[in-house]
Amino acid sequence: MIYLRKSSDRGYADHGWLKSFHSFSFAGYYDPQFMGWGNLRVVNEDRIAAGTGFGTHGHRDMEIISYVLEGNLAHKDSMGNVKGIPPGDVQRMSAGTGVQHSEFNHAPNATTHFLQIWIEPDVRGVPPSYEQKTFAASEKDGVLRLVAAPGGSQGAVHIHADARMYAGCFDGGQTATLDIDPARKAYVQVLRGALSVNGQTMEQGDALLMQGESRLVVAHAQAAEVLVFDLAA
Repeated sequence: MIYLRKSSDRGYADHGWLKSFHSFSFAGYYDPQFMGWGNLRVVNEDRIAAGTGFGTHGHRDMEIISYVLEGNLAHKDSMGNVKGIPPGDVQRMSAGTGVQHSEFNHAPNATTHFLQIWIEPDVRGVPPSYEQKTFAASEKDGVLRLVAAPGGSQGAVHIHADARMYAGCFDGGQTATLDIDPARKAYVQVLRGALSVNGQTMEQGDALLMQGESRLVVAHAQAAEVLVFDLAA
């Protein structure tokens, strides 16, 4: 089963300082057909206006990943982490027993554009923790680079979830293939540009929900950046 969900079908919220597209039901957006996919619960594409951000708020028992496309995301949390997250970095926060944090765009004239991703953990009540790693553009050029995985395999950030997240940048004749277990689910999100996945033409903001497939093939790219998730069913 392959289902193409166009960018325009997502939920959308305009708060003035924050413009957010919701791939799955979130906050004021509710669609019973899109409550998540496997253990992937949230994929929000957010744009934070200059000098604004999310004030301090709490999370529990969730693996939260931030992937910045433009600008810089300033992070501060109750564990003592004060970080800036630029494009190329992947940030993981395991909320576990509970954590408070804030996220801001301190730039005076630039928007921060990023994806916030929530994955349901396979173990609850862990101590909260934080991790951030840089993945150079060369590591993602023409390949699907593993950037988040259980145990932090292949240099990825470690998540307490039965899921793997890959990032790749493709153009022209570049292609990539990923073998997947047909008993699991896969999810693809195009961050910019255009490409095809298993013959489905996709553009910025489009998503592909897959189940029962044994292989994922990326091809026919035009200045594209993409995230691919291998998920528990």
